[in-house]
Amino acid sequence: MPELSASEFSLVYNAFSFTFAAMFATFIYLVLSRNNVAPKYRNALTMSALVVAIAGYHYLRIFESWQAAFVINEQGVYVASGKPFNDAYRYIDWLLTVPLLVAELVAVMTIAKGKGWLTFRLALAAALMIILGYPGEIATDTGTRALWGFLSTLPFVYILYELFVGLGPAIQKETGEAKVLLRNIRLLLFATWGFYPIVYLIPIISGGAAISAGVLLAVQIGYCIADVAAKCGYGIMIYAIAKAKTDAEPASVEMAPAAVAGD
Repeated sequence: MPELSASEFSLVYNAFSFTFAAMFATFIYLVLSRNNVAPKYRNALTMSALVVAIAGYHYLRIFESWQAAFVINEQGVYVASGKPFNDAYRYIDWLLTVPLLVAELVAVMTIAKGKGWLTFRLALAAALMIILGYPGEIATDTGTRALWGFLSTLPFVYILYELFVGLGPAIQKETGEAKVLLRNIRLLLFATWGFYPIVYLIPIISGGAAISAGVLLAVQIGYCIADVAAKCGYGIMIYAIAKAKTDAEPASVEMAPAAVAGD
């Protein structure tokens, strides 16, 4: 681990703290909002709540690992304590949460048939994307990192194809605010997931493994930003879609029993 100034250490420390707080707050919001949507959309909100709960737990562990990995010396500089900084928590988190992210999108959409098979394909591709990326993340040479990064990109491209081509007809069948939100959530997913490869490439662009203070800070803070947008922001948008679709459902369907009784 490189030496860090007090401000550099605190910058990452505070980024982890903020991300954990954002995940925790989003979890509470989604749980409390679950009954505001129709029952058929509540599974999507449950998955969204699980995503931020899992991510929040792992950020707590990352936060603790960051604290343990450094000690401050007499000059006020943070140096390696001898305990490793366990960045594998991120990949464990992503392996659990990324398949759920695509599953909750399918769950909130109106798809006539093949919903389960589509969810399985997207979740499998998402899991492969994470599994293939991890060997490159822990690699100490840029060639190995680049190779596994390329392999990890292949399932990512497939997911993008399904989002923008495969799900296109289903989104076109939506109406009103839900249709606009579904289009936007695809763009959010593309933007946030596209940010991860950029952060992944930082050590390669810098010309070596992630050992300098600048690279370490860029990677850790970059992943925090991407995770908040991809999990908290995405989860709130899933709720907005479910709420919009609930509000747009014909009132006559819910009022039918009362109307019959009145007759």
